[in-house]
Amino acid sequence: MQKDSVSGNPATPTGRLRRRRGSNEVPSEVGKENGSHLLVNDRSKYQSMLIRVYSSIWMIGSLTLIIYMGHLYIMAMVIVIQIFMARELFNLLRKAHEDSHLPGFRLLNWHFFFTAMLFVYGRILSQRLVNTVTLDKFLYQLVSGFIKYHMVMCYFLYIAGFMWFILTLKKKRYKYQFGQYAWTHMILIVVFTQSSFTVANIFEGIFWFLLPASLIVINDIAAYFFGFFFGRTPLIKLSPKKTWEGFIGASVTTIISAFVLANILGRFQWLTCPRKDLSTGWLHCDPGPLFRPEYVILPGWIPQWFPWREISVLPVQGHALWLGLFASIIAPFGGFFASGFKRAFKIKDFGDSIPGHGGITDRMDCQMVMSVFAYIYHQSFIVSQSLSVEMILDLILMNLTFEEQRTLNMQLGQIIQDRQFGEY
Repeated sequence: MQKDSVSGNPATPTGRLRRRRGSNEVPSEVGKENGSHLLVNDRSKYQSMLIRVYSSIWMIGSLTLIIYMGHLYIMAMVIVIQIFMARELFNLLRKAHEDSHLPGFRLLNWHFFFTAMLFVYGRILSQRLVNTVTLDKFLYQLVSGFIKYHMVMCYFLYIAGFMWFILTLKKKRYKYQFGQYAWTHMILIVVFTQSSFTVANIFEGIFWFLLPASLIVINDIAAYFFGFFFGRTPLIKLSPKKTWEGFIGASVTTIISAFVLANILGRFQWLTCPRKDLSTGWLHCDPGPLFRPEYVILPGWIPQWFPWREISVLPVQGHALWLGLFASIIAPFGGFFASGFKRAFKIKDFGDSIPGHGGITDRMDCQMVMSVFAYIYHQSFIVSQSLSVEMILDLILMNLTFEEQRTLNMQLGQIIQDRQFGEY
């Protein structure tokens, strides 16, 4: 008995028609479904972009307000970011079943975290804290005692955590506990290495924090938009969404932005002056040779309709080009590393703190690489060029005791006197 034609029997006309269509011809109903599917994807793509743009505007606005408020508020922002990053990373390899048999084990992670925070910030801010409380004798003695025994306190806090870990080891949980112990220490190295250099940059002058951080943001935004509208060629397998078009477009944009942005930011003393204490007042200082404008006469081949015959340039703009080059080519590898890490652990994002962006750690991967480079570059190529009498006096007052300052004064006076007699 033959089957009904609706069944698709090859012997029927309908069956033969369907067989001839094969895979190259799609029924109209299926085509409609695919078309609607593509439309949904397209809408989803643009909706995701709008969410990402909205979050970016919110973050940039918040950062602008915090920077306007000054050094201490920026440092507080860095501390908050650290805590969120640590929480995301602590939770990454957490196993609820194992933790249920280890009461208080999570608390041990935070014990190590805050011990590391006390150690890092104590070393960075100790002298600035002394400069802040110099006029109050009791506070000065208290702070001096803290600085004197700072390393001892941090060491014994760490030892207490170490002993706590040993005493809480449980049979059949050794591998998980030692894995978490190693993971905790890796998090501390990653988080506090980055943060220590970031805070050091802030107190050397907000300029040295803001410019590198802004270049990473500009590079990230430019790479997203160039890739979104022009991306065709995959850049690296670790990040399938990254394209050569986005990478090249972002690199050019970032280097140009570095040169222009350095000229704008370098003209505000409250951004360029270093902070020697922990007060919140506005700063006024000698900007140093790097931030003094120099006028460059434009060559004759510049068109006559161009309104300027000379332009004002800050010497620091040459250094900004190197920061822009690093932010364009090297810093993105921090993002590639994070992408590979997430693939290894089969996760999409480190968290969901920022809509459209993922977690705090997802936004800080390139910033960590950049902040370290900015500090090393500043110490290697900037400090030696930006020394002034005022800066040398600050170093003497910050790092030498009163007796050492008197000895230096006597020796310096003797050297100057000998030179005067030598000239005669």
